[in-house]
Amino acid sequence: MSTMLPVPIEFRLPDGWRPAPPDEVGAPDVAFVALYPKPDGDFTANITIDGDYRPDDTPLAGIADESVQRMRGIADSVVLTGRQEVGSADAPGLTQQLSFTSVLHGVRHALLQTQVYLSLLDDDDPHRRAVIRLALTATAGQHDDVLGDFQDFVRSVGPDAGAE
Repeated sequence: MSTMLPVPIEFRLPDGWRPAPPDEVGAPDVAFVALYPKPDGDFTANITIDGDYRPDDTPLAGIADESVQRMRGIADSVVLTGRQEVGSADAPGLTQQLSFTSVLHGVRHALLQTQVYLSLLDDDDPHRRAVIRLALTATAGQHDDVLGDFQDFVRSVGPDAGAE
C-alpha cells in the first residue's frame, strides 16, 4: 500500500508525465509516482515522492547515505556518482546521483537515479522535521533527456498553500 507524505506539498508535473498508482507500478513504499510517456525499451522513466518525519538531527547527507544503503539491498553495482548540498539554512536540501543496475522482466538495465532531499521544519515546533525525497529514475541512455523535466518538477515543489 502506498505511503502518505508527512506534510502536504504541491507540485506541477512536466508536460506529458502522468501519475500512476504506486501499488500498481511496483512502488508501494512511495506516496506518488509519475511516468514518462516514452519508455526506453521496456523501462519507463519515473519520478517518485516519499518522505517521513525525522525526529533526530541526522543531517541530510546522513539520510542520503541511508538511502544509498537501502538501494544496495535491492539493486546491483550501486555507485554514488555525485552529491551536492543546495538551498539555504532556512530551506536546506541535498541532491545526489546514483548509478546502478537492476533486472526488470529478465533484462538487466543500467539505470541512473537523481535524488533531491528537502527538509521542512514545522512552524509550530521547529524540532519536528519532515524530509521529502524526490527521485528521478531513468535508463542511462534516457536520463539526460528527462533530467530537465525533473529539474522543472523540483522547482515547482512547495508546501501546499491550501492545506491546513
